[in-house]
Amino acid sequence: MYNLEDVTKLPEDFNGQVRLFPLPNLVVFPHAMQPLHIFEPRYVEMLQDSVTTDRLIAMATLTPLGGPKWPTGQPPIAPTVCIGRILSHSEVESRKYNLLLVGIRRARMVAEIESGKPYRLGQVEMIDDSDELTAYDSSQSLKAKLLDAFGSVMPVGQSVQQNLQQLMSDQMGLGAITDIVGYTLPFSVEEKLELLQESSVKTRAEFLISRISEGGVTFNSEGKSEQQSPGKDFPPRFSNN
Repeated sequence: MYNLEDVTKLPEDFNGQVRLFPLPNLVVFPHAMQPLHIFEPRYVEMLQDSVTTDRLIAMATLTPLGGPKWPTGQPPIAPTVCIGRILSHSEVESRKYNLLLVGIRRARMVAEIESGKPYRLGQVEMIDDSDELTAYDSSQSLKAKLLDAFGSVMPVGQSVQQNLQQLMSDQMGLGAITDIVGYTLPFSVEEKLELLQESSVKTRAEFLISRISEGGVTFNSEGKSEQQSPGKDFPPRFSNN
């Protein structure tokens, strides 16, 4: 069993330099668990470097909409990334690995670094949550509204409902809950990136409540990307990268 508070802390000597793992159609959020399947040699090397040092990998989203033109000439990525920590990993075949990553912090790309490594490196700055909800009751009220809305669109299933009840009853903060809900709901990649770059917890919560109340939030198995929605495939399958 993992202590979420412990695993979502950055190392004390963290200097803002991260390994970048860019994937299309995938947006990882702080506090969310993301299974991954690693087999490309450059990412196997990245995994090995990570597990022997800080266990950190920053998940980045490849974007066809364009992005910063880093000097490396690599395909553009969205300017906001999610730093994740490897919780576990196992070799399933020769040089092929499954790993479980938990998002720990949202961050903004500052520069991409030439390193001589086969994988990409970036210099990032943290995006800290700003919470405009100073009153405890206001935060609890917004949390209750968000979880009620979330529950109204979640598939009916014992494990899913148990997880939802746990979220409603425990002391997890509103910021973490907005991240878990935003990660889980089948929004477009563009909407998810907007949520990832938003530092205001209040804005994220109100956006999610509004989007759910508008209707049209459904868990359709058609056209799924690596980031699977709940339902018969919850927890999500390992991604193919």
